[in-house]
Amino acid sequence: MTDADLPIVVVGAGAAGTMAAIFAAQGGRRTLLVERTRDGGRKILISGGGRCNVLPSRVDAGQYFTESSRNSMKKMLLSWPLEQQRRFFEDEVGIRLVLEEESGKLFPESNKARDVRDGLLELARRRGAEMVFDTYVAGLRPPAGGEPWKLLIDGGREIAAAAVIIATGGLSVPATGSDGTGLRMVRQLGHSLHDTYAALTPLTADPPVHGPLAGVSLEVGLEAPLAKGSLRAEGGFLFTHRGYSGPSVLNVSHLAVRSAREGGTRQPVLVQWTGMDARAWEALLLEAGPGTVGSLVRRQLPQRLADTLLDECGVDPERTRSQLRRDERARLVEALARYPLPWTGDEGYKKAEVTGGGVPLAEVDPRTGESRVVPGLFLCGEILDCFGPIGGYNFFWAWATGRAAGLGAGGLVKG
Repeated sequence: MTDADLPIVVVGAGAAGTMAAIFAAQGGRRTLLVERTRDGGRKILISGGGRCNVLPSRVDAGQYFTESSRNSMKKMLLSWPLEQQRRFFEDEVGIRLVLEEESGKLFPESNKARDVRDGLLELARRRGAEMVFDTYVAGLRPPAGGEPWKLLIDGGREIAAAAVIIATGGLSVPATGSDGTGLRMVRQLGHSLHDTYAALTPLTADPPVHGPLAGVSLEVGLEAPLAKGSLRAEGGFLFTHRGYSGPSVLNVSHLAVRSAREGGTRQPVLVQWTGMDARAWEALLLEAGPGTVGSLVRRQLPQRLADTLLDECGVDPERTRSQLRRDERARLVEALARYPLPWTGDEGYKKAEVTGGGVPLAEVDPRTGESRVVPGLFLCGEILDCFGPIGGYNFFWAWATGRAAGLGAGGLVKG
């Protein structure tokens, strides 16, 4: 049996894997999509609160994080531009995407994540990909002595392959099937790994000092000061029983997670609770006018949060602005415009949107996703060292790298 008779095998039927199967099969090449769960695409189903934020409305490479070459990352992002991806979903998958103006996110018109998952799997089937569910790939044996790739299936079975695409995800949300199997397999094959960590995950506080505020949500601005510059994030903020969540928190959480892992100084996270900065609050509190300080702050913030901040500052809410001492006003301005979030930990992989770290981008061809360590092995999606913020950016990465791997594998094995 020659390579041309053997299938391209895609391991993992998530976002990147299903896309890889679609493009590996499009040239008529036999393609096998192997998935450990009974239906695949579990992260697609839970994304966007069950709506699936398919894409962002704009993409900037500067919004992504990697410890690898940013030049390689840019090449991979640019391999399938945003407008081409959108046309693919609308014209090929048959899912019209609609812009949510306030968030800048693109959702399926139906607002159903299942339509996205099912549409991608159906397109893969139409292009000829075969699906094998409830099948766990426990290991890989690379070609040797004229033998093809062998996928070792839990239970003792083997599948022979001409090329293998690993799209097993990372370690985030393990309940969906992401348990790090792919990371383990590629390490055994000789790949190095940048340290992995939970990214885009809620932060916690122990003790939960703001537990009584659980359920309070608002739009905020966050700043995470760095040695050079700072990372800023704007968007929703949610108090939880254990700490803090919402898009703004998730988008800076990787810095907190990494600082805790490294054991040095904890990453400061400063909150600006409203659209007003310190200068604006200072001016407002210095203005002459009727009413109490409490009523002034409550007009700008949810009442429970306003009362908590006033209490923490030791400011009597019944005082008028003119009665505030300078030190009281300074403490209040700091709390309103640069509040140090008292986080102590994080929710880890169980609630992380993605995995940070992974296979260095230098170890794959940025055009095809082919391993530079093991020829005939292709990598895509979350297993690679790159992630973006909340808002469809990680799906964009999955779609782009999945397509590249599918095309690359298809080109490699065409007779």
